[in-house]
Amino acid sequence: MDTTTVGAPKDAAEGVPNAGRPDPSKDDGRRPVAWLHIVAPPSWSVTPSARSWCTCGYERHAIGRAAVLQLVAAHDEHRTACTLLNSTSEGRAAA
Repeated sequence: MDTTTVGAPKDAAEGVPNAGRPDPSKDDGRRPVAWLHIVAPPSWSVTPSARSWCTCGYERHAIGRAAVLQLVAAHDEHRTACTLLNSTSEGRAAA
């Protein structure tokens, strides 16, 4: 007689232990705030481009190697200055 429960996961029905995968619907509270997207084709004859944007309204575009490097530096500076990214660390420093 088979004692497998109807609706049980297939691995449980076969006696294999479940891997304990994380629940994809569980929310840890983190949200993306700032993005940096760089397009750098492998050929030197193609011009690279980049885009940096943040939910605070910061948005910049760059075309060309030198401009993309400057945008990357500006993106890093914005990440240290953005109030959306640093609101919790400022509160800790003040306390």
